[in-house]
Amino acid sequence: MLEDISFETIKEKFQSNKKFKIATYAIGTVLILGIVYFTYLQFVFNPANTKSKDAYWKGLNYAVKDSTDLSIKTLSKVSKKYDGKLGGEVSQFVLGRQLMNKGKFKKAIEKFEGVDLNDSYVSALSIGLIGDCYSELKKYSKAIEYYTEAAEKNDGNDFVTPMYLFKAGLCYEELKKFDSASDIYKKLKDDYPDFSNQKSIDKF
Repeated sequence: MLEDISFETIKEKFQSNKKFKIATYAIGTVLILGIVYFTYLQFVFNPANTKSKDAYWKGLNYAVKDSTDLSIKTLSKVSKKYDGKLGGEVSQFVLGRQLMNKGKFKKAIEKFEGVDLNDSYVSALSIGLIGDCYSELKKYSKAIEYYTEAAEKNDGNDFVTPMYLFKAGLCYEELKKFDSASDIYKKLKDDYPDFSNQKSIDKF
């Protein structure tokens, strides 16, 4: 079981390793840790937001431990109380992800659409998660719109851009638009040769 996440834990890791970064390839626990790392940096460089910090930490710990119902209950309250503050926006982001775990994709979309975080990477993840919700709802055309937007949000990023382009390609396949899928996969091969899913697109 993962240890409790606390502000001090993240602080210690950051201070002991200046290159401490958390990849967000999965959109579960690791994504939560990524958003925690982002908010730690924001609290360090923007102390005005610290009042909203402690309020949502409990909800984050529930999320990391897969206590989805408790996390949703806690984060719902915090996101409303601190709406517009960093803690409230982060709570809403994680709340959306937790609602996805419950299969409540329409409600999750509403939460992600309301997230306002001044960070292009996190914003791209939020947009991409909306795409995931539409994909789960089998609304593939809408999913493609959001995947494309997420990819362009951090255009050239070796992680975010190819990940969402790949997902857009999969949606084109679901729509039987194989030429469009092929165009995307060709771009991935040409521009992102190190992308981890290269083998799965070799057929194109």
